[in-house]
Amino acid sequence: MKRMRIGVAGKLLLIMVLLTSLIFIIIGGISWIVMGNLGTYATQSSLALGEQAIGESTTALEEDAEIYLLRLVKDQAEITDMVFERIISEMNVLNDYGKVMIKENNVTPVTWYTRDIKPAKPGETGIIHLSPGVTAEHVLDEIMALSSFQPVFNTLFHADNRLTALYVTSSSGITFIFPWTPRVDPTFEPRSRSWFFEAVNSSQFVWSDPYVDVLGNGLTITCSKAVHSPDKTRTWVIGSDITIETINYRIITTQLGEDGYAFLINQRGDILSRPGLSAGETRWDESYETENLLQSTNEDLRKVAEEMTRGLSGVSRCRFAEGDKYIAYAPVKSVGWSIGLVVPVEQVIGPAHITGSVIRLASEETHSHITEQMSFLQKILITSFFLLFIGVTGIAIFFSKIITGPVMILSEGARRIGNGDLQTPVEIHTGDEFEELAGAFNRMTNDLRNYIVELRRTTAEKERFTRELEIAQGIQQSFLPDNVPDIPGMELAVFSSPALEVGGDFYDFIPVGDDQWGLVIADVSGKGVPAALFMALSRTLIRVSATWKSSPASAITEANTLICRDSKASMFVTLFYLVIDSKKRQITYVNAGHNPPLMLTGGDLSDITLLKAEGIALGIIDDIDLASVTVDLKKGDMVALYTDGITEAMNKDGEEYGIERFTEVLMQNRDLDLSALINTIKTSIKEFTKDAPQSDDITLILFRAV
Repeated sequence: MKRMRIGVAGKLLLIMVLLTSLIFIIIGGISWIVMGNLGTYATQSSLALGEQAIGESTTALEEDAEIYLLRLVKDQAEITDMVFERIISEMNVLNDYGKVMIKENNVTPVTWYTRDIKPAKPGETGIIHLSPGVTAEHVLDEIMALSSFQPVFNTLFHADNRLTALYVTSSSGITFIFPWTPRVDPTFEPRSRSWFFEAVNSSQFVWSDPYVDVLGNGLTITCSKAVHSPDKTRTWVIGSDITIETINYRIITTQLGEDGYAFLINQRGDILSRPGLSAGETRWDESYETENLLQSTNEDLRKVAEEMTRGLSGVSRCRFAEGDKYIAYAPVKSVGWSIGLVVPVEQVIGPAHITGSVIRLASEETHSHITEQMSFLQKILITSFFLLFIGVTGIAIFFSKIITGPVMILSEGARRIGNGDLQTPVEIHTGDEFEELAGAFNRMTNDLRNYIVELRRTTAEKERFTRELEIAQGIQQSFLPDNVPDIPGMELAVFSSPALEVGGDFYDFIPVGDDQWGLVIADVSGKGVPAALFMALSRTLIRVSATWKSSPASAITEANTLICRDSKASMFVTLFYLVIDSKKRQITYVNAGHNPPLMLTGGDLSDITLLKAEGIALGIIDDIDLASVTVDLKKGDMVALYTDGITEAMNKDGEEYGIERFTEVLMQNRDLDLSALINTIKTSIKEFTKDAPQSDDITLILFRAV
């Protein structure tokens, strides 16, 4: 039998058809199985990830809530402590005044009023109340002595709007109440009140339990203290009232959502203040009983109350009032009480539940969508495989006859390129498109060779430039102080962030004498390497001048002369320089065209001042005129020095952060530690700019007199 001869083209066709068929069958089967498994896995993974995200977010919210609530309750405790300390300091003033007046035998007669005689200015006048059985004729001298409290009461009452009333009661039954009111019941006996007899028996300030006020102000707490005459024959008890409503809405006012609230308890566990606490139907002459948490039937509440009465801080989770609650607590040290913040657990983890519902719904929709898409892809796969099989068979028949030789040559050329041989050309002289293809192949090889050479050069240049920038950044950072100096009586913190690898902002701390430190904050025009170089020159000249010259104006004037002489780059630098005298508690400063710093005074929580001074930027003209300004510092005064990178930080809409936002953040967080305050400012700027890139260098120096 004669053997069948199959040519190269036939063999190529047969092999291509068989291989294509085999590949299609294998790939199609595998793809079918993989797509089914992939859909199932994607759905299950989506559901599992959703449940995991819900669990992790719930845990994270609970952990963050405990940290936040503990910090919040400690802050509220400090605020509450300051309020009660102020009341105690006011009572100290009244007590000192009482000690003087109770010794006086001759008192200047003054006009006094009763509930039946209304003065011309009731808000600036007090009222004399005589206890039942006491007549004015027998105690007239003591009435005059107690009425002498009127100017002191008037001053303190109008200085502290948290106070409801001020009064002084004598052991003889005379009470002077400020301000005047006609609501004093004639049968009222102040000496029967706990604030009176407990103060008589104590040498310290006494805080009463809540009681119903005779003046009609509802539930009230009294701070009182007794003063005695040198011969112990007379005793006066001085008191000041503050209502439970004032405590609820003007002292412990932390916002905790719709269902959260704050409360106060005393050392015995009695609730002194909480939302909804009122006298109800209780009259002023009836005893008022408040709830005691140490006697609660709820074991968790009792444990929390025990911790609070021991003066401890913490966060606990309890179940009461038909739900789980977080209770954060901290001591109010000035009065020995404790403040608590109550927040429903559901309010904390509510966002996680909402997120969970959204994730589950999205997972179901994803599953449905994946199923539909898998079915569609499987249909496309079957159709595509059928069409591709026909196409490949036809193409194989056509090309197997004409491409065997040139293809092998081209294949060999491709193999050489893959091995890195870019020098040997492909030689094809068929006079058709294969010859053109070979020419294009050779041109591609030549272009690839040139591209590789250029790529190597560009990569080397880029690496060199990157290394130089890193070196420049390291050099620039070495110019800045490694840490802040320890200045007696001053708290100091600093933050600086360049917009590029190197920047034009700089700051410095310069020892200029005994108990004196110079603080420099400056902003060089421009950014990048030129600004960094000019910054290095300026910083060196300013430091040298500040060391030579004791006066800030002289030092910066000398620095300007040196900068103008040595700089040829037509650049300038704005600068604010001040000298802190920690011994005199003074600052002396000059301003060379820089943003005036902000000064927040410790006495007035709403007072903020710009530290202004005349002057232009350094490096513009040789002869400048700067004036030094000196400011005294008081305890609690804080100064913020900054560059315009803060106020001109922009969001994606082109809106600037602005001095108003900066000032507001400083005012609202002025009591924070300075490092924490800087972090708060950085967070505020980041929340404002969001994803917008930093457009300018940012530098901030804060210091506070302590």
